Amino acid sequence: MKLRKTLITLFAATLLGTLTWLWLGPAGLKDTPDITLLTIDGEELQLASLHGKPLLLTFWATSCPGCIKEMPHLIELYDELSPQGLEIIGIAMSYDKPSHVLSMRKARNIPYPVALDINGAAARAFGNVRRTPTSFLVAPDGRIVFRKTGEMDMLKLRKNILAMLKQASVSQYQEAGGS
Repeated sequence: MKLRKTLITLFAATLLGTLTWLWLGPAGLKDTPDITLLTIDGEELQLASLHGKPLLLTFWATSCPGCIKEMPHLIELYDELSPQGLEIIGIAMSYDKPSHVLSMRKARNIPYPVALDINGAAARAFGNVRRTPTSFLVAPDGRIVFRKTGEMDMLKLRKNILAMLKQASVSQYQEAGGS
């Protein structure tokens, strides 16, 4: 009986450790892939050029109810925090027709850049994203600090972004010679 309890405890600890690594490891220990995205407006966005500010990347699809439900909250977040330095980029999945993506952006008045992942390279670069919405919060230093598949907790996300913006402004002040 004692051996069985020990084995169950060992199995549970191993399982918990593995799940923790799978959840936190890929999100907290990686730098943002240095890729270039093509927006639906034909602009190229190199992710490395966005270092120095918080970045929220969200993979979405026009057929995804959770993505559509999240959009008004992302637009509100962008409208509020982009003047302070937040950048949001929506990345449409490769199976989405560009015409559908363009129609969705227009219908929803999406103000942040929307990129097309025509060949799936962006999804592969971010760990083979297959489900939507899948979002990544990137710290100003370029590290992925949060990954979420499914709808995000917008209050928690906003709090994390505000903390990053505050830290980024303190760092910029110090670099400019402030105390």
